[in-house]
Amino acid sequence: GLIGVASKTKEQKRQLQLLNQGKTLAESLLELVSASKAAGGHSTASNEQKALAGAARNVQDALRDLSGTVQSSPVASGDGSSMVKTIAGLAQRVDDPLMVEPDQSFVEYQERLTATTRKMMVGSQDILGKATSDSSTIHPLLHNLVTLFTTLVEMSRAAVACTEQEDVASRIKQSTKLVGESCSDVIINATSVASNPSDAYFKRELSASSRDVSEKIAFFLAALQAGSRGTQACLSGMSMLAGIISDLETTSLFAAAGTLTPDGPQDSFSEHRDIVMSNARSLVDDTKKVVSGAAGSQEQLAVAAQNICRTAEALSSAGKNGAAAMGADDKEGQVLLLQSTKDVMTAMSSLLDATKNASGKSVQDPQMEQLKQAAKIMVTSISSLLKTVKMSEDEAQRGGRALESAVEALDQEVQLLQSPEPPTREATAVDLIHATKAITVSTARAVSVGTSLKQGELSSLANTSRKAIGELLATCKAAAYGADTEQQSELVVQAGLDVAKTFRVLLENIYMLSQKQTYDNRQKLPEQSKAVANAVSEVIQAAEVLKGTDWVNPEDPNVIAENELLAAASAIENAAKKLAILKPRSSPKDADERLPFDEQILEAAKAITAATGALVKSATQAQRELVSQGRGQTTKPGAVDDFSQWSQGLITAANMVSAATSTLCEAANALVTGGGSEERLVASAKSVAKSTAQLLVTCMIKADPNGSSVRRLQEAGNAVKNAAENLVKAAQQAAEVAAEEEVIPLSKRKVGAIAQEIEAQEAILKKERELALAKRQLDRLRKSKYATALG
Repeated sequence: GLIGVASKTKEQKRQLQLLNQGKTLAESLLELVSASKAAGGHSTASNEQKALAGAARNVQDALRDLSGTVQSSPVASGDGSSMVKTIAGLAQRVDDPLMVEPDQSFVEYQERLTATTRKMMVGSQDILGKATSDSSTIHPLLHNLVTLFTTLVEMSRAAVACTEQEDVASRIKQSTKLVGESCSDVIINATSVASNPSDAYFKRELSASSRDVSEKIAFFLAALQAGSRGTQACLSGMSMLAGIISDLETTSLFAAAGTLTPDGPQDSFSEHRDIVMSNARSLVDDTKKVVSGAAGSQEQLAVAAQNICRTAEALSSAGKNGAAAMGADDKEGQVLLLQSTKDVMTAMSSLLDATKNASGKSVQDPQMEQLKQAAKIMVTSISSLLKTVKMSEDEAQRGGRALESAVEALDQEVQLLQSPEPPTREATAVDLIHATKAITVSTARAVSVGTSLKQGELSSLANTSRKAIGELLATCKAAAYGADTEQQSELVVQAGLDVAKTFRVLLENIYMLSQKQTYDNRQKLPEQSKAVANAVSEVIQAAEVLKGTDWVNPEDPNVIAENELLAAASAIENAAKKLAILKPRSSPKDADERLPFDEQILEAAKAITAATGALVKSATQAQRELVSQGRGQTTKPGAVDDFSQWSQGLITAANMVSAATSTLCEAANALVTGGGSEERLVASAKSVAKSTAQLLVTCMIKADPNGSSVRRLQEAGNAVKNAAENLVKAAQQAAEVAAEEEVIPLSKRKVGAIAQEIEAQEAILKKERELALAKRQLDRLRKSKYATALG
């Protein structure tokens, strides 16, 4: 038994320890037997009795040492040993057959198994991290690893039952067992680290076993992929098509800008037209093979998916080259061809996605019906591309073909909106409202184009309309996906479908007018545009429902005004905190008379700051009262009405108060610390008084004269005025004292006295000139400010 324990121990040092302790126990037992034999029958022989007692103690000590070593061994740890046994038992269950539902497919279990293995890799890394930081918390992570492996085994059995490939089933079973062995090694080494946190050997072994888990999981995933070559080919094709679609969109932008030019002067569209049409026809055959591959084997599906992707790549290249060969002068035709090619790629991506979901399913499964619908859309988009290519050189039919293509693209967007696939982005109620603006613009343009029916305008309308409707429906899907309730989600989706339906009717009518103008169809345009407008209104109403009661419009003048007022109040509070920590400058002993003036200035500045803060808060409360009373409603979104102008004036006045208060604090700080002047402080105080007066007047314009907010505003305004007057008074007194204390040395010589008088007059003239210049500069600043405000 001891040798078996030693053989299960990986560390050589611990093996030697176990064997040496076993040897010591054996020697102690031999000594005990010899001592017992010598003392037998001689109870009065004290020496033999002492030797027997010592031998017994030696045996006890040897047993105690060996027991402690064995119990600290990882394979002897109760919890770790039970988990290792559990994993070993689970690994053996992989060979047991399992019955699955007929509608279950290998692909579904593949996705679940991939997610489970990903969690197992993360869990093994977490165990390694805890081992180096806090080994006492390892055991819960080990139990989680056993739970994940249990899930892995059960789903592996199901995946084996779903596959018809014996080699794939054998690889899945074998790789599952290998993953279990790696997990057992992690558990053994992790429990060793928990028992011996300072043992570097076990930490290295744990790190190696954690890496081994990742390697064995990679083998397991490779076995899964071998069993789903067809679905993997579909996923790879979808990824490739996403890149192609993005490339076509970029090329369309260059074409719309008029910068997509031919590769050479001899390059013509006719050289690429046959290539485009040949690849488009090949796609029809490839589509049939992909649909049949969904009901066949994974190998057949893989071949079909790879073939259709190769054809798609060739078609995309030919489409881009053909569009470039048309020349920048025909940018509408370029965009039309590129958009038609993109529609084919989008339909193909949906086809591969539907094929992936339907692979291995029965004919009656709903996924098969979705596959048939995706195949129909695919064939329709190919037919549309063929028509576009044939009519690309016929400018008289280009506008109508562009409208047809736009209608077909609209149908594809509707299918994407109704599909169960999650959106690729997030959207809010505000995004949904913004998306409706392009629909409104396109609707107005459609009515205008429906009157003129010029081919160039028809093509441009088709391109902008398909972009606008595509953006709206994609935003509807994203917004509905993030809705709080299912009812809200259904409301948004239905509103988007209504817009698509009414806009489709409008485009179809314009197309019929482009083919044959009739009085009845022309008279339908206003009614159809009104139907689109009503549907857009429903989208906006659905967006309002999504907003909820707590949502506020960040562009609302009320919200902007309140935020600005709160920001001004916050700035004033920060300024007050700065003033609170200021202390009057220390003066020499012979100038103690000046110290009280510094204190007066500082206290007056603090009073002004507190008063302006109270004023701004009162203005904020007054503004909120106006909104609550319903006197702050704008006529419609984006309208510049009387209240919006008042809100802007309130914002400007609040910002001026905040800026003037900050300037006052800086001036007070400079004066108290000896780096400023009384004049700057006085000017700052007057600026605060003026800006607060403007804020007070602005608030009073809309406020209720008998309301409590007006009373608070008046009290706060008077407080600012009184505090400013006190500050000016204190500063002027300080300046007068400084002037009285200033001693001017007079020259006793007549010539020197005359020179001093001339210098004094010169200084007066300079100051007067500086004063006049400062007044002119102030006047220019005010004119510039007013001109900016009016502009």
